[in-house]
Amino acid sequence: MANSTTQKIALVTGANKGIGLETARQLHSKGITVILGSRDLARGQAAAKSIGGGEGLRVIKLDVSSEADRNSAVAYIETEFGRLDILVNNAGVLLDGRSGNATSATPLSILRETFEVNFFAVVDLTQKLLPLIRKSSTGRIVNLSSILASLTLHATPGSPIYDAKTFAYDASKAALNSFTIHLAHELRGTKIKVNSAHPGWVKTEMGGEGAQLEIEDGARTSVELATLPDNGPTGAYLHMGEPLPW
Repeated sequence: MANSTTQKIALVTGANKGIGLETARQLHSKGITVILGSRDLARGQAAAKSIGGGEGLRVIKLDVSSEADRNSAVAYIETEFGRLDILVNNAGVLLDGRSGNATSATPLSILRETFEVNFFAVVDLTQKLLPLIRKSSTGRIVNLSSILASLTLHATPGSPIYDAKTFAYDASKAALNSFTIHLAHELRGTKIKVNSAHPGWVKTEMGGEGAQLEIEDGARTSVELATLPDNGPTGAYLHMGEPLPW
């Protein structure tokens, strides 16, 4: 077991590109051992090399929609480290079209696939890793949400997202926010903090054309929540330290 009592251990899902890779990079720069979860092992290994490689970076095959991969990830972390200090649930999909509000025509297959990755996989992986996170003196769980999860803003005419309706994605992230609130409440008497992060509109494949933030800035909220001090928030929905309405 490659266990250190001082160096923090982090798992970042969807870490082979975009915000996930940048989150891994920034956490690694803070001296944290980072496990990069990647659907494709070779791409994950290439991502780790782009950060610099070395003992402080590990790569595992983790397609979050695969129960076998989720179980393997838990077994690997338990064998190698015996605990987990930081879990960043970064992996996600946006399968809705970008042609305006098509809620009434959204296929159930798109809803099911979206929820499988963005919600059910996150819940299952987190539940299975929780015994290892409980062994940390400063457990941190970060659920990568989106401003598009805000029911308040979606229902408010004139809000920044009032006309941005991608039903399957938005609903899955709203469900993820609910998981954040419920799990944070359950763990409120522990040292574990659970928060939802809105990265901003970031220049990634998912962000698309017109995105405003560089990837370095898009990872900031996840990294801040992953490294919160003991007096930091829990059960919050934040972007760069500022709360968003649920």
